[in-house]
Amino acid sequence: MLKRLFGSSEPEKRTVKENEEFLTPKQIVEELNKYVVGQKEAKKAVAIALRNRWRRQRLPEEMREEVVPKNIIMIGPTGVGKTEIARRLAKLVRAPFIKVEATKFTEVGYVGRDVESIIRDLVEIAVNMVKEEKIAEVEERARELAYDRLAEIMVPEPQQPQSVQSLFDVFLPQKPQPDLEKESSRLKDERNRIKKLLKEGKLDDEIVEIPVTVEGPKVNVIGLGGDMQNLQEMLSSLLPKPKKLRKMKVKEALRYLTQEEAQKLIDMDEVIREAIDRAENQGIIFIDEIDKVAARNGARGPDVSREGVQRDLLPIVEGCKVSTRYGLVRTDHMLFIAAGAFHIAKPSDLLPELQGRFPIRVELKPLTKDDFVRILTEPKNALTKQYKALLAAEGVEIEFTPDGIEEIARIAEEANAKAENIGARRLHTVLERLLEDLSFNAPEMKGQKVVIDREYVRERLEGIIKDEDLTRYIL
Repeated sequence: MLKRLFGSSEPEKRTVKENEEFLTPKQIVEELNKYVVGQKEAKKAVAIALRNRWRRQRLPEEMREEVVPKNIIMIGPTGVGKTEIARRLAKLVRAPFIKVEATKFTEVGYVGRDVESIIRDLVEIAVNMVKEEKIAEVEERARELAYDRLAEIMVPEPQQPQSVQSLFDVFLPQKPQPDLEKESSRLKDERNRIKKLLKEGKLDDEIVEIPVTVEGPKVNVIGLGGDMQNLQEMLSSLLPKPKKLRKMKVKEALRYLTQEEAQKLIDMDEVIREAIDRAENQGIIFIDEIDKVAARNGARGPDVSREGVQRDLLPIVEGCKVSTRYGLVRTDHMLFIAAGAFHIAKPSDLLPELQGRFPIRVELKPLTKDDFVRILTEPKNALTKQYKALLAAEGVEIEFTPDGIEEIARIAEEANAKAENIGARRLHTVLERLLEDLSFNAPEMKGQKVVIDREYVRERLEGIIKDEDLTRYIL
């Protein structure tokens, strides 16, 4: 237990499958192109950083420890794809990923979250990720066990009669005892019959009463630091968790019992080992709003805390050991991607030591009308496709014509120029305003088709665009 709580000072030897397939930089960029329009330089930088991890795993152990990831700073206005690139990147490789905002953290000694909590949260994400994968592997076996358990609950063992029930039974003739072998065979047949019905789904809507685990009391310790919080969680997990009977439908009971059986089938020690390895070697930490903690020259007041946050971030980015509830976790080979608009502050306003830990700088370009047209049509999750699907659920068919999409893109670009430039997020505002009446009246328009062309867009939005005050408050 102590080893799990405080970890080991010796780094574990990592092994990698030699034949493991991994995406090439070109393949990574192609996958990112399905969701993010433009920004070739940023995609190229993250693709190389990801491929370098795969290359590092194939180096001899001595060299592997020396190769550190090349962290990236993305510079660009809001809504141009900084967060989306990092998020999609993590999904591609099933890597533990966490997005944090630098402004949410404070210097040690101030009230607020300390930066080490980033690593603790990342490890928790990695554990849940590996746990889900392991549960998926044993799901079929767990479901079979759940059928057995539910059949036992629905057809319980008969109560055994007591040998002597009262003093008078001694003098009265004994009742004939049932044939235990026949009873056992009958019970088995009945349970098999119930199990068959369960598999066929014929009992899904029946009500059954099963024992469920209730969250036990937590051990509270006043004045907790990071290590003491781990101790508190460990002590809470040692307390027995009470159970109580709860009524639910058979379908829900099967789902609950399958999860419970799957938990028993997986080895949590193996899950934790794999999760820590994955967090240490594949973890991606996206630090947004990094420009907001950059102390500008000659500034006073809250900039003291901002600089303190940078100083606290420095050892984590550089590489250190952080204590978590699962043991010590090394941050030496985690990939850090920082992002910020840098409207007021500049990357050079960051601490020189922190700048040195982010050697790759990529500038993301503001979006133009052509980019907006591509965003509305090309990605798998394009907004036009989303609205089509949403209104199709009401039985209403909508069609966006090419000139209608161009007009939406033009209005979004114009609104960004007149008001604050919020990038692609402006499309959400424009489309929501454009389709507001249609969405409201959709339940009464079942079976109708609506064509959204240039005239349709101008009729509903041109007046707002011409009035600069309305543009600021509505679009």
